[in-house]
Amino acid sequence: MPAELKPVVTQWYRHLDKGQQFQVTAFDEDEGTVEIQHFDGDVEEVDLDEWSEMEIEAIEPPEDWTGPVDDVERDDLGYSETDMSGQDWREPLEEKGREREAGKTEEEEKEEEEAEREEKEE
Repeated sequence: MPAELKPVVTQWYRHLDKGQQFQVTAFDEDEGTVEIQHFDGDVEEVDLDEWSEMEIEAIEPPEDWTGPVDDVERDDLGYSETDMSGQDWREPLEEKGREREAGKTEEEEKEEEEAEREEKEE
């Protein structure tokens, strides 16, 4: 039972029979063609008759929608998180390890850090 969905550029769809996800990348009403790009990157052009026979449904974009896109920079994705280096991930563990090695309590470590900050401000 084909769905009568009009192709919408940038809309994601899923084949109900195959489960494959794809996005409409172009729609030319004059020519009667729809260009789609599958999640794996393959590009295909179908005519409107084929489109109307497809068993599909509109879906939300996949969580990792960059699958079919070749040249996407991390900055282009709109994520607000900053990049972290491996050093950033190890730092809290190293601080804890240094406290044990030096035999300092957590309170002593905080007092020492505060004193260092005050010295830098002067």
